[in-house]
Amino acid sequence: MLIRTDETCDIATPTGPMRVHVSRPVKAGRFPAVVLYSEIYQVTAPVARLAAMIAGQGYLVATPEVYHEYEPAGSVLEYDVPGTNRGNALKYEKPVSGYDTDLDALTDWLRSHPDCTGRIGSFGVCLGGHLAFRAALHPAILGAACFYATDLHTASLGAGRSDDSLARVSEIRGELMMTWGRSDPHVPYEGRRKIRDALEAAGTALEWHEVDGQHAFLRDGAPRFDAALFLQAMANTNALFARTLR
Repeated sequence: MLIRTDETCDIATPTGPMRVHVSRPVKAGRFPAVVLYSEIYQVTAPVARLAAMIAGQGYLVATPEVYHEYEPAGSVLEYDVPGTNRGNALKYEKPVSGYDTDLDALTDWLRSHPDCTGRIGSFGVCLGGHLAFRAALHPAILGAACFYATDLHTASLGAGRSDDSLARVSEIRGELMMTWGRSDPHVPYEGRRKIRDALEAAGTALEWHEVDGQHAFLRDGAPRFDAALFLQAMANTNALFARTLR
């Protein structure tokens, strides 16, 4: 399926305009939407390629710049020490309420989009994995694909390093897919068990994968990229969204 990846839109949020990058099929029609949450570096080239991969399966993919309150529109942080330090600082500086109001604005925008069916899912990696999980608390999100979600087991996202994402799992009404690398130092075995136990206790519709990979194994072009796991992950994601968004 041919897609276009050159669209952006600045949508209003309570904390200021938020740039959203849109990837979607070229052909006319209405498509389910996927909110794609990036790593701490915002919409880098690997994240844009992830968006293109998902859009090519027949989805309208909206990738927000999560640090829009702090960085000029279009800003991308580098995969280096200064970029990593800046990204990590901002994920703890931004209030959790800001992530939530961003999603409210984005789901409203997607529901009113003439090329969207109104059925919406979420997908995210690293910080974005946590945000995709938190998005699943929103009633508009019907399926969430969360990859190596950071700060979830420690409840340490946002200002004050305090969030209630895992504590609110009983609010998830859609289907959740959680994928982890077993060699990921950011989410050790004990952390993964804490998350799964909470989801099992809540009776969440859950698909759970632990693979022999490292953190950020989906980031192509990087040393930890695993092409075989990437293909497996995309197949699992396509199946999830076919069940929940079609």
